[in-house]
Amino acid sequence: MIGYYVHHHGSGHLTRARLLAAALGRTVTGLSSLPRPADWTGPWVELPHDATPPPAPNVDVSAGGVLHWAPTAHAGYADRMAVISRWVAQTRPELVVVDVSVEVTMLVRLLGVRVVVVAMRGDRGDRAHALAYDAADALIALWPGHLASATWPGRWVEKTCHTGGFSRLDDLARAAVPEPVEPGSVLLLWGRGGEGDGPDLERASAVSGPEWSWRRPSASADAATLWAELTRAEVVVTHAGQNAVAEVAAGRRPAVVVAEERPFGEQEETAGVIDAGGIAVGLSAWPSDQDWPRLLTRARDRGGEGWRDWSDLDGIPRAVALLERLGEQ
Repeated sequence: MIGYYVHHHGSGHLTRARLLAAALGRTVTGLSSLPRPADWTGPWVELPHDATPPPAPNVDVSAGGVLHWAPTAHAGYADRMAVISRWVAQTRPELVVVDVSVEVTMLVRLLGVRVVVVAMRGDRGDRAHALAYDAADALIALWPGHLASATWPGRWVEKTCHTGGFSRLDDLARAAVPEPVEPGSVLLLWGRGGEGDGPDLERASAVSGPEWSWRRPSASADAATLWAELTRAEVVVTHAGQNAVAEVAAGRRPAVVVAEERPFGEQEETAGVIDAGGIAVGLSAWPSDQDWPRLLTRARDRGGEGWRDWSDLDGIPRAVALLERLGEQ
């Protein structure tokens, strides 16, 4: 039995969990505040919410900076951790994957269970992240090893499985037959990891000039539909979240990767590494209107084959091999 803790913010954590659970050759129990996905075949433990209602303003939520979110006198948080503890005691899992939570990482490890943490880019040297990353038996990093995070100490790098990017589109990419690209077409990928609806599509299209026409896929697009949209776009504009970047990488599309503001500079680092590595055009923030014609042309000229450096489409098998090995120890 392997447990998989899924953070409820955005869709990326759940997407990764579904991909890895489907590929693993053993039962995987999901642990999350999110409802059970329709395609989840193993058990699913729906956890109490840890921030509803919000803690009182004077509550210490970080234990003096040692943790990220551990509010005192909060029934939802206490019940959440109690449910996880009971599940561990009853099922005795060989391993738990945590994507992501410092507190769940430490709870499970204190209960004597091996822990694999899905790592995030950016400066993770704060006390809480250092505690979790140090305690983990292994880290999974969804980027290639030769583009490792420069801020990480060697002790983290040594126990990291750098899978490269992986996504729900990888199988489609392996079997793909090249399709015609629509000249001047721009696909805007902006997921649910942040707040609001993302950039103004009509404004972006208007300021890009007559050569370019923007569109956005449906938020509910399945993998096949998104693949068709992605592969016929001449340029993709995306935020720098790990799943969106991995999807663009699978399609080998020319891209402009724009960092959204995130704690610890996660997306800014991702966009910077992608740009410096010549993979795609990477930006630290949404550009000025007048810059779009130049940026789209630059992305098109750079091409999409550099994404092979980010994802060789074997990321899922690498992660699965790690989890199977640790689960058998």
